[in-house]
This record gives sequence, structure tokens and C-alpha cells, in this order.
Amino acid sequence: MAKRDFYEILGVTKSASDEEIKKAYRKLAMKYHPDRNPGDKEAEEKFKEAKEAYEILSDAQKRQAYDQFGHAGVDPNSGMGGGFGGFGGFSGAGGFDEIFGDIFGGMFGGGGRARQSGPRVYRGEDLTYQLNITLEQAATGYSTEIQIPAWSDCGTCHGTGSKNGAKRETCSMCHGSGTVLQASSIFSIKQTCPACHGEGTVIKDPCPDCSGTGKKKGSKVLSVDIPAGIADGMRIRSSGNGKPGLNGGPAGDLYIQVLISPNKDFERDDSDLHRQVNIPFTVAAMGGDVTVKTLVGDEVVITIPEGTQNGKIFRLRGKGMPELRSSAKGDLYCHINIETPVNLTKEQKEILKKFEESLGENITRHQPNSSESFTEKLKKFFN
Repeated sequence: MAKRDFYEILGVTKSASDEEIKKAYRKLAMKYHPDRNPGDKEAEEKFKEAKEAYEILSDAQKRQAYDQFGHAGVDPNSGMGGGFGGFGGFSGAGGFDEIFGDIFGGMFGGGGRARQSGPRVYRGEDLTYQLNITLEQAATGYSTEIQIPAWSDCGTCHGTGSKNGAKRETCSMCHGSGTVLQASSIFSIKQTCPACHGEGTVIKDPCPDCSGTGKKKGSKVLSVDIPAGIADGMRIRSSGNGKPGLNGGPAGDLYIQVLISPNKDFERDDSDLHRQVNIPFTVAAMGGDVTVKTLVGDEVVITIPEGTQNGKIFRLRGKGMPELRSSAKGDLYCHINIETPVNLTKEQKEILKKFEESLGENITRHQPNSSESFTEKLKKFFN
């Protein structure tokens, strides 16, 4: 399938300045980044597409070749002399870390450390914890404690990763730099050392208890505060409670994903709530007061007007869910369900039969939205 135009992908014109291109890419990357769209393959593809477009258009030489020859001008296999290598490195000026380092905290490999000499520092992986709560807890806020994985220095090797505490040896392939140069016909590219994986040192005899990692996995208890108004599927970040980093790199983060269990009485619609309220057909016909419980247990009285029909909705303002980090609240919508009596006695059936006969031949007068004679007759009948 033919590639889309890079300018079209970023939503800019061919005369766009470098700053405009950078701004457009930043907006798309923020929108489609995989961390913000977990499991969304379409967003992932759009992110990669925007990343590739920015890699070309942010480089003056590549952009000139693209403007002159199109995609063939930057394709190393086209024979047009593009040969700029892959699009995944972002090691040049204006790359991903330069733009987003302040937002994502170097989670993509250490904020440009690939251009430095010496062992690479790696940020630890993020972890996800699923926390199930009730709709009531989501409405009032909820504090709890959870048990999460935790890592500490191995007691056998004291965090060195080496058996008997032996010192790590300098990597013979990169001589301790953590990187090696891979030469091509045009460029020399600095890459992570495959022998030591960027650490600069290797363990000759790994510790058997931690397999050379220097860390032992355990667990710890973490206090979690769920704010009132949180929605199903939202995530709360706990900084530094993910997996430990390498070479002194920062630990990853823990993302607590909140899952709200369905409620048998209430259905949520953003900050509004809906519930069914059952009333006797006599109350629907003659009117009366009905007590309704809200989600948090408060009791509210609804005045049912005479002649109320099945499906009528009453709105209770401010009795719904609280809005997240706000003092505002949604509304509670009460859907009236008129209950038909069952298991009637013979006497009760006779009463209803007499009532039916009392309506006379002109029964249409007593249909919904008709005159008040129906309710008046009903009152007289039951009195």
C-alpha cells in the first residue's frame, strides 16, 4: 500500500517552518502514544506513521531529498541515493527525547543518553495493577491498601550480581563504554553493546540466588486513595513503584487501573445515574408519595402525580455521581415502573371486575392523556 504524504500525516503545508513541524508532531505523538492508548493497534500505527514523518521532515537534508524525489528520495532501497537508515533511532537533533523528555521523564531510554559515552542508564519497566471497586466506592472515594511487587538488593551478593561478591569485569567488546560502532559505507552508527547490553561491565560468575541481576523480588503494601467520581478503566499512577532501572536508572511507575463492578440498582451515564422505581398501580392512578434511596443511601421523597404512566422519568438534581476533582454532581433519573398486582383473591378480582364495568362503554375517555374523570372515578371506587 502506497505511503501517505509526510506533510499530510503531520497536517502541515510544504512551506511549514521547523517549529510548526515540531509542534504538529508533538500534538500527534501526545494523542496516539501507546502509553496513552494501551492495546489500541490503530493508535499505535498512527504514532509510528507520525514518528516516521517527523524523522524525515525535521532533518534538513532528508527533507530536501523528500521534497525533490518523494518517498524514493529517503528510501535506502530505492536506488535514489537516500540511504538515511531506519526511522526508529531518533538519535539526531530534535528527536523524541528532546521534545518529550520533560513530559515522559526519559522513559524511552534515558533522554538522549545514547549519544553519550559510558554505560547506558535504563529506566525500569512500568507495572499495572487492576483494582476492583464498587459504584458506591467510586461515588464517595475509597482508600485501601494493595500488595505489589518490590525489589531489594540480593542478600547473597549484596546487589553486585556476582557470586561471592566478586567485582564485575570490564566488557572486552566495548571496553566499558557500553556502546560499539557499526560502520557502513557512509556512516558509523553507535549502537548498544550486544555483549554487556550497554552496562559496560559483565559478570563472569553470576550469583545463583538472583541470576546475576543483583535484585531479589518480594512484595510490599502500598496505600491507595481513589478519588470520588473516578470512571471505570481510569488509571492512577504511582511514581517509582514499577520495576527497578538498570545501571542506576530510575524505577518504572505503577499504574493502578480501576475497574468498577456493575450495580444491580443503578446504571451510570458519566456523572448521571439512572434507576428503576417500582410503584403500585393505585399510586400511579391516584397519586402519592414514594420514597427513593440514592446511591449513597440517602432517602428522597418523590411526589407522584395522579395519572402517572409507566416509563415516566423524574429527575433528582445533584443526586448523581460527583464529577472527578470537582464539587459538581450529576443527577439521578428515576424511571417509573408500574407494578401489576399478582396472586389476586377471588374477592379482589370481583372488585376489579366491578371497576372495569364502571368505566362504561366510553373507555377511551380514561386512556392516558384523557380527562381527569378516570382518576376521579378511581378515587370514588376505592373510597
